[in-house]
Amino acid sequence: MSRPQAGWRYGLLGLPLAFLALPLYVQLPNLYARDFGVPLASLGLLLLGARLADAFLDPWIGGAIDRLFRRSNGAVLRLGAVAAAVVSAGFAVLFAPPGDISHDALLVRAALALVITYLAYSALSVAHQAWGAMLGGTDAEQARIVGWREGFALVGVLAASVLPSVAGRAFTSLTLVALLAAGCAAWTRAPRPSPGPAAGAPSDLQLPLRDPRFRSLLAVFALNGIATAIPATLILFFVQDRLQLDASFEPFFLGSYFLCAALAIPLWLRAVRRAGLTRAWLAAMALSVAVFVWASMLSSGDAIPFIAICALSGAALGADLALPGAMLARVIDQGGQRGHAEGLYFGWWNFMSKLNLALAAGLALPLLALAGYRPGSRDAQALAALSLAYCLLPCALKCAAAWLLHSRFIRKDGLA
Repeated sequence: MSRPQAGWRYGLLGLPLAFLALPLYVQLPNLYARDFGVPLASLGLLLLGARLADAFLDPWIGGAIDRLFRRSNGAVLRLGAVAAAVVSAGFAVLFAPPGDISHDALLVRAALALVITYLAYSALSVAHQAWGAMLGGTDAEQARIVGWREGFALVGVLAASVLPSVAGRAFTSLTLVALLAAGCAAWTRAPRPSPGPAAGAPSDLQLPLRDPRFRSLLAVFALNGIATAIPATLILFFVQDRLQLDASFEPFFLGSYFLCAALAIPLWLRAVRRAGLTRAWLAAMALSVAVFVWASMLSSGDAIPFIAICALSGAALGADLALPGAMLARVIDQGGQRGHAEGLYFGWWNFMSKLNLALAAGLALPLLALAGYRPGSRDAQALAALSLAYCLLPCALKCAAAWLLHSRFIRKDGLA
């Protein structure tokens, strides 16, 4: 099988996984707060609780997937098919609540649906990520594998940013089902990794955390991830209230953000070949900080500058999507765990990714409410708090992530 064929058959499942993630993590908070009138503090606590419950299960899911890999690759594929069906059902429940339901009943219904949907999503995404890491290869080859997956993911995000407003939620749910079926079918024809020793499945969930290089990379990933998750949670509030722009602009903002992220991935892969994984990722962090400092200077009606900001921050996002996963594959390989514990490593990786999202929603939304911000607010102090949370807090977190990445992976180890 040629490399392009192998790449797209493995990577295609990234499209429906990302298609699902954008509504769940970006559009759901705004929908429930604005359309259904759920208070921000209650909504933030709901999202924090559901995402924390999901995050803490990921290491166990990773360990179970490692054991499935020892049994057969086919067992992993069968798990993926079941998880895809559960994800489809959960999506429909979350985005099509009854019209006459009370706020309390809506929150309980959403909490149950979120936990089940997140659990199935975790099983599917951890299995898919571990599969890619098991394929091995050089830094550039691993970056290419991750690039296929994340490139398709960005196509999925682009579709999810436009389709619900154009075609409605019912058609969006049907599209998700079709995309998941196509992605799982392509995955069955992708290259299959060689399983590790039959008796080699690790039972110690703490195994990855005893690797100092993994701990350092996980800390960088956490700081950088929270810096990315906060704007993702707040972007629609920032557009509607700080910039005071009509909702018709939102597809252009989200579309330019994710389109530029997809277009930038090949450029970041070229940067990896020239400068290495670490320095390429540092360059992306510097770009992101510069862009969000600019965003803090915007005022109401600045639609064109904000499109440029979305495009440039999207280009930086392309590196955040393609490069950290390749760095993780290198850490796994250098720790002697390739073909042995990828599920555990990606279980902890996804745990941190979801913890980032949980903290972004569970802290940013209640803190904004405490500062006096409400959806639709025009109070100067409340809007200043919104700008601080959306623009400058991510810059501080990105700078901390860049310092740690440089000090641990370049200055100490001398690695690129």
